[in-house]
Amino acid sequence: MDFEFLGQTFLKLLPGIPVTLELATVSLLLGACLALVFAVIRVRRIRPLNWLVIGYVYVFRGTPLLVQLFIIYYGLAQFPEIRNSFAWTYLREPYWCALLALVLNTAAYGSEILRGALLSVPRGQIMAAQACGMSGLLLFRRISFPIALRQALPAYGNEFILMIKATSLASLVTLADVTGIAARIIAETYRPVEVFVAAGTIYLTICYGLILLVRLAETRLNPDQRDPAPVARVGAARKEVTP
Repeated sequence: MDFEFLGQTFLKLLPGIPVTLELATVSLLLGACLALVFAVIRVRRIRPLNWLVIGYVYVFRGTPLLVQLFIIYYGLAQFPEIRNSFAWTYLREPYWCALLALVLNTAAYGSEILRGALLSVPRGQIMAAQACGMSGLLLFRRISFPIALRQALPAYGNEFILMIKATSLASLVTLADVTGIAARIIAETYRPVEVFVAAGTIYLTICYGLILLVRLAETRLNPDQRDPAPVARVGAARKEVTP
């Protein structure tokens, strides 16, 4: 392996990192908002929206993301109604097509994660909140959602990592992310080993940083997982001060 070429390749791949991070961040934020709405519809069983959400989740979880991306990027252009609408301003660009595919895909998976988390909220805590006069949106905001968020964070952390890696598929619709730049370098140099090692290192570093952030969030949201050492030190200090 040529380490000098590996270093040069790594530097050439750096401009693709902002595109990868932007795709992953925006798709996860928008997808999480949609997932929360879909999860509430499923938990409350709001008809006929409940059946529509079930069908949506079934389709997007049952088909590969690559197929969904190709249908959005290549398939929607076949309809004159779309080409003549305002949506064509965005759907003719590979970035927006890739973003739409990622958002719809992660919303389907995220809705099931959040639905399970909402259903796992202890019934006793909900009844206690209702006894205190809470109901509707206030109960959801102060009781149900915080508890469900703690329950869903580990599983949703895996979804974050999967979406970081899923952004590599955007290169197949000519988007210049990390994988897209890597494919171009391979076509020019015919040296795939060093290029893919450099690209894999970048994805590994991003995912590792994301894992640390998720662990930090879990610690902040779960008081029982915090370090009890500061409390012990304060107690020891008080004993020393006490005459």
